[in-house]
Amino acid sequence: MYNSTFMSKKLFNPESDDPFKLSRTKIEEFIECPRCFYLNVRLGISHPSLPAFSLNSAVDTLLKKEFDIHRANGEQHPLMKTYGIDAVPYDNGKLKEWRNKGISFHHKETNFVVFGKVDDVWIGKSGEIFIVDYKATSTSQAITLDGDQKDRIKREVEVYQWLFRKNGFLVSDIAYFVFCNANRDRKAFDGKLEFDVKILPYKGNDDWVEEKLKEMKECLMKDTIPSPSPNCEYCRYIERSWEVLRS
Repeated sequence: MYNSTFMSKKLFNPESDDPFKLSRTKIEEFIECPRCFYLNVRLGISHPSLPAFSLNSAVDTLLKKEFDIHRANGEQHPLMKTYGIDAVPYDNGKLKEWRNKGISFHHKETNFVVFGKVDDVWIGKSGEIFIVDYKATSTSQAITLDGDQKDRIKREVEVYQWLFRKNGFLVSDIAYFVFCNANRDRKAFDGKLEFDVKILPYKGNDDWVEEKLKEMKECLMKDTIPSPSPNCEYCRYIERSWEVLRS
């Protein structure tokens, strides 16, 4: 086995009885490629790092500030009125923690402490909460929730719905995506970007989450590395590189 003692992050140890922290992103990594997940979580070999998407982060930060103004006033954001959403931004004192550290739940069957960082939470008059995810993009096409890439963000909010339910919240099946689409049709840049903002509802179903956690635990308990996923570009790169190096 690969010697990972020099790795600074905590790796999964099949002989340990300690709860193991597992992020929402690691669930997605397992879905996309069990081999990459195993190499990362069990052996400490991560994907090559990517540059930070600073513009996306800026949009995310500004949206949070904007909705927080209405949260503090206990009122609807104008977009919520525009889209007929009968809710207000939720304020129970824990949102900062959910955004920065995440909301977590100890799944005792797998001994995973699953956590995820949510963008926003809204609440209806009945006390039911809605998970909200901010997305920044730039496209001339109509924004929809169709396609493989969008399946990832659907699973993302479904994990959040599961986490909040496990923490005792009354969670609506409906989640909302707030899309900020940079306008490309302006005649000139003029030192600024303009965004069209659109809210798309999505009816989630988190029934798959616990079964997937069991599959992940089973994967990590084995001493054999999983086969590469046929759709994983990282695995294809590694396999092709070894073919060339051995030739």
